[in-house]
Amino acid sequence: MAFRDLSEVLDAGLSLPYKGKTYDVAPVDAETGLRLQRLAEVAAHAAKAAESGEPLDEIALDDAEEVDLYRDALGATYDEMLADRVPWPVLKVAGVTAWLDAAVSREAAEAYWNAAGSPEASAGNRETRRAADRSTRRQGSASGTSRTRKAPAKTATRGRSSSTTGR
Repeated sequence: MAFRDLSEVLDAGLSLPYKGKTYDVAPVDAETGLRLQRLAEVAAHAAKAAESGEPLDEIALDDAEEVDLYRDALGATYDEMLADRVPWPVLKVAGVTAWLDAAVSREAAEAYWNAAGSPEASAGNRETRRAADRSTRRQGSASGTSRTRKAPAKTATRGRSSSTTGR
């Protein structure tokens, strides 16, 4: 088996629609990707620090670093969005979305974009997905439903004797 050219199977570009226009974000280069990955690690550390009450002064990005993050993650699309005079919240959500796509996962980026950068909306979407997953698992798995478990209990003698006989 030969390896396929990765450019044929890897869709690394990102398309972000806003007010009828789609901004195409090219994949970041390897060096930028490594830097963005490191920032993802810093963000995870910041989240842990916030949960434990540690000071965030040394961890949080300052304003210039935040703009650099968006510029690095969006590449040429950053300048295009500035030229189009998109509102600051749009640039910020686009920048974080591109960063998440490069450093974390496409799924995380889509969830963030579709929640317009709102953690509350993301949490609600996660909860909805979890509920859907639980519901789907119950419907798709005969052994995972409480109804299936109750049915053998009604015919416990028959069920036990057949399983004992089978062993």
